[in-house]
Parts: sequence; C-alpha cells; structure tokens
Amino acid sequence: MERDEVECFLLLAEELHFGRTADRMRLSRARVSQLIQRLERRVGAPLFIRTSRRVAISAIGRQLRADLEPLHRAMDAALARAATTARGIDTTLHVGFSNPLAGEIVMKVTESLRISHPGLAVEICEVPMTDPYGRLRDGDFDVQLQEFPVREDDLGGGPPLLTEERVLAVPSAHPLAARGTVSLEDLADVLLLTIEGELPGYRQEHHAPSRTPSGRPIIPGPSVTQMQEALMLVAGGRGALLTVAHTATYFARPGVAYVPVTDAEPTGYGLVWRAGNTTGALKAFADAARAAAQEMAQRDPRAAAPV
Repeated sequence: MERDEVECFLLLAEELHFGRTADRMRLSRARVSQLIQRLERRVGAPLFIRTSRRVAISAIGRQLRADLEPLHRAMDAALARAATTARGIDTTLHVGFSNPLAGEIVMKVTESLRISHPGLAVEICEVPMTDPYGRLRDGDFDVQLQEFPVREDDLGGGPPLLTEERVLAVPSAHPLAARGTVSLEDLADVLLLTIEGELPGYRQEHHAPSRTPSGRPIIPGPSVTQMQEALMLVAGGRGALLTVAHTATYFARPGVAYVPVTDAEPTGYGLVWRAGNTTGALKAFADAARAAAQEMAQRDPRAAAPV
C-alpha cells in the first residue's frame, strides 16, 4: 500500500465526503477517487458505498480502518521522532523561576541553548511565592532556579550558581531609611512581613526570622502572597520586608527605601529538581545556567558567583 492511499482512505473514512477529503489532501476530487479505486482493487471489494447523495463506509472498510489507524499513528510518530532527532530536539524542558533575577538568568540560558542545542525547547513559568516546591513535585516543572536554602528529602539540586546581598525594604519615612546600612539586630525595631502559604519552617525563618542574633524577638507583620503586595504594605507603613538586593532594581517604587543588611548571610541561587530525575536536557540546562550566572556576577557588584 502506498502512503497516499492510506492517508486518503483514512481521511475519507473520517469525512465521508470526497470534496472535503480532496481539500484536506490538496488534491483534486478525481485524484481522490482514483486513489480509493486503486485501493479497492488491491482489497478486492468496495470500501465505501457511494450514492448521489451520500458516502458511507462499508463493513470491510470499517475493518480496514480499525486495522490501519494505529499503524498510521505509529508511522507518523516514528517520522516525527526521526525529524526531531535530525533537528537536535530531544525534549521540552519546563523550567520554573522564583523571582526576576532568577527569571533573567533562565532567559539567558534559553537564548544560549538556542545556539548550542537548537532543538531543545524550553518553556518557563514563575514559581509561586506561597508554594515553592508544589509545581515541581507535581511535574509541572522539570527544574527550577530559585533561592536557597532547600532542604527537601525528595528534591535534589546543584551547588549555588550565584549569591546575592540582602536588603531591608522599609517605608521611606522610617528612621532606618536614612541610614546607609542596617544589621539583623535592627529587625527587632520593625514589623517584619511574612509569606503566606505552604512554606517549610526553615524557609519562613530565612525570609522572616523570629529572633535577632542576640535573641531579641522580631514581631511578625502581615502575611503576603506576592512581591507587589508586600511592597504596597511597606510603602503604606504596615511593615518591612527582608529581601534580596535585586528587588530594588526590579521593584523600585515611591515610598519604599532599600537598605543593605550588612551581617545577613547572602542568598544563594541554584537549580532544584526531583531527586533522580536528571536527564541530558537538564544537564545541558545546568551547564548553560552556570555560565549565565557567572556572566551576571561579573556585571552586578551586588552578586557573586561561588568559586
């Protein structure tokens, strides 16, 4: 059987109309009739019942359709896989990013992979602030670039690609805004915004510690679900936010001042994936991410690439 015979038969069995079948195959109606007649001669029986008003598939035609359809799908899939391999496309990698800096690195990696692995498709999406691991665990993401620490038994990851200084976002009229720097001890003098959602205790403590290094209690402020909400509360005098330095660049707004926290441990960024779920595509992404992070660290004095 010729491929055009098979495709013509299956399309006509679906459409039951010679004109629509001809349009879909970009052939003349006469050519469609010719292909069907040729196939019927091979079989030795009519595959369709034709009248002046309608076309119906015969019992033998229904049997042939049932036998051919899975073979035709398998053939199409085999050709698609061969074409994919020829173009260098191995898979589509779904990548999450946790904040604008991570997103910028991911975009640089995506552009780099278009050259080094022109077929490797990358789709990106933001990781929800309130649920840092849920979409990764559900399989929506293959890997995500996010802030450390990550201490989850079912998740693996690489070493930090980049570290970044931390700042305290305070209302512009707050006394701390007039200072050049603050320390973690100064957190006892503000209401510190917390993050709402399914955050492990260690991550909540990282974003909003409960005590200063000397043991003074830090009063928790309102809970937030996204960055714009947090900065709106800061500008309105409802609290302060311990965050990373790039926030001042990506979220500059009136009413908010960003003050460096001199003794806060820098925030690291790295790749996280489901334990044991490493692939060639993920390795290619990780290699490109390492290079992109190093490039970013060279041009941003607030960030550094680990040695």
